[in-house]
Amino acid sequence: MSAPVVAVLTFFSVLGAAFLGLFSKTRLPSERVREDTNSLIRLVMNFFVVMTGLLLGLMLNSARTALETNNGNIRALTTEIILLDRTMRALGPETEDARRHLVEYIKAALSEWHGTFEAEPHQEASLEAAGTSLRAIQVPDEQKATWQYARDLYRQVIRRRWVMVEALGRTIPTPLIIMLIALVVFIFAGFGYGAPRNTVVMTLFFLAALLVSAVLFLIVDMDTPTTGLFEPIQVSNAPFQRALVELQR
Repeated sequence: MSAPVVAVLTFFSVLGAAFLGLFSKTRLPSERVREDTNSLIRLVMNFFVVMTGLLLGLMLNSARTALETNNGNIRALTTEIILLDRTMRALGPETEDARRHLVEYIKAALSEWHGTFEAEPHQEASLEAAGTSLRAIQVPDEQKATWQYARDLYRQVIRRRWVMVEALGRTIPTPLIIMLIALVVFIFAGFGYGAPRNTVVMTLFFLAALLVSAVLFLIVDMDTPTTGLFEPIQVSNAPFQRALVELQR
């Protein structure tokens, strides 16, 4: 599920559950039974509140870790591309074609940053063309070591790119999100059952539902590193921009 869908579903579900509990109180046979019932509801609510807090913390930590991992992979990839370009420059003008393909790859990645850029075939084709050009270079014996080092760097770039691609997927499964929403709905239904009916309580439920849905929106948006809505909690393309500047010098 996307972040806006999760937020809207959470808001209306939580608000509806709170109002349902608020307006569905029934008269119990005796005051003692009513007190026993309320005590049991409070115990169950406390249990689910703790569970929900733990689950929220787990989801937030998972999304934050995924964001940091993706940013680290991107910085490592662009660093290796820059080192590869510097090494190929040392081999002379014969590497111009290979270096041009590296520039094409970075430009393509930047232009498709907010889409499924990692799956675009022409990006992979640009890197493969760079490797083909590098392997085809004929170098004198004194440059064999540098040429071999460049090929090793190229293999590291390919490996790092696939590590980055694999890490860009979501880490929070949809069933876990649905379970969390269900827990929050249950909790607010219990809150509504024990709350008095007045304007202050209704306003509080509205604001609480809004804040809970906003928190879930940010967590899910953070877990979609390249297609989220808020740039501060997305992977940054600044390393690719810096790499493009370095390669075009």
